[in-house]
Amino acid sequence: MTGKLLALLLLGSAVLAGAGMYYLQVYGFYYSVDPQPGRDVQLVAVTSEKAEPIAYSGFQAIDADSSPIRYRACFETELTQEDLAAFKLVDNAEPLTAPGWFDCYDAVTIADALKSGQAQAFMGQKNIHYGVDRIVAVTQDGKGYVWHALNNCGEKAYDGTVVGEECPPRPQE
Repeated sequence: MTGKLLALLLLGSAVLAGAGMYYLQVYGFYYSVDPQPGRDVQLVAVTSEKAEPIAYSGFQAIDADSSPIRYRACFETELTQEDLAAFKLVDNAEPLTAPGWFDCYDAVTIADALKSGQAQAFMGQKNIHYGVDRIVAVTQDGKGYVWHALNNCGEKAYDGTVVGEECPPRPQE
């Protein structure tokens, strides 16, 4: 009888721990981002190499303090592809997945749109956090998506490789 009770206790603990980890990964660390008009959606201009705000509406975003690459956002814009030609494109952008409950953002659909040419990816802001760039994708029908991605310096810094001279100094924390 003691063995069965111990086995049930272990199994119950494992189920509770698994459910707790699932909740923390999918729901626990995320929070809604309050819109900051003029700062939420910016694109780096080809001529100035500086981030400039664009016109948008319907902004929704989530973030988490546990990682600099958990930021995801959705918006709509009336800018045309011709209007967006003034901004710096990003080659081979790969949208990161979002929690299923953040239903305006679907990484698979965004990736398909980027591959088919129905969307273009732009640099939103370089080094929004050390080694992390903000990427903005805009579809031909004006839907926009934002995520953070590691840049070359970030990939080196987080995998343990020696960061070269081309990377800016890491901020003191």
